[in-house]
Amino acid sequence: MKKEKTVDFHIKWGWHAISRMYNAYAGRFDLTMATGYVLLNIDAEQGTPATKIGPLLGMEPRSLVRMLKTLEERGLIRRETDEADKRFVRIYLTDEGRAKREMAREGVIEFNKMIRERIPLEKLVVFFDVIKEINLIVEDENAKIKATNSPVEDVL
Repeated sequence: MKKEKTVDFHIKWGWHAISRMYNAYAGRFDLTMATGYVLLNIDAEQGTPATKIGPLLGMEPRSLVRMLKTLEERGLIRRETDEADKRFVRIYLTDEGRAKREMAREGVIEFNKMIRERIPLEKLVVFFDVIKEINLIVEDENAKIKATNSPVEDVL
């Protein structure tokens, strides 16, 4: 099968194009797409528990730790230990982090506006339905793989 005829090729190709566009946009504000995405997923008012950010972004813990350290060193976030339970750390945006978050938000809004202006709503509805189905299939397949590799099964 030619790569151009595979579903994953088109998803990856599209995502890389979007990623390059977002990185070009973010670079104007001394950000990357990844840092902008992290800032967008931190609650601007209440902060966000550090343990919740990784799953929201699909990021591995090591990558997230490095990213948060970089954001903290740049003065975009601050970490605060939970007063009730010292094991938990909540991530808050600084004033500069809020400003950068707003820049990232504007980029996302502009991209979505551009897409919605050029692609009819009916096509977008179909796209969203298809991508949801693909994600459900992938999640189901991942669950099967995980169950097959389960050490509990090996013991039984």
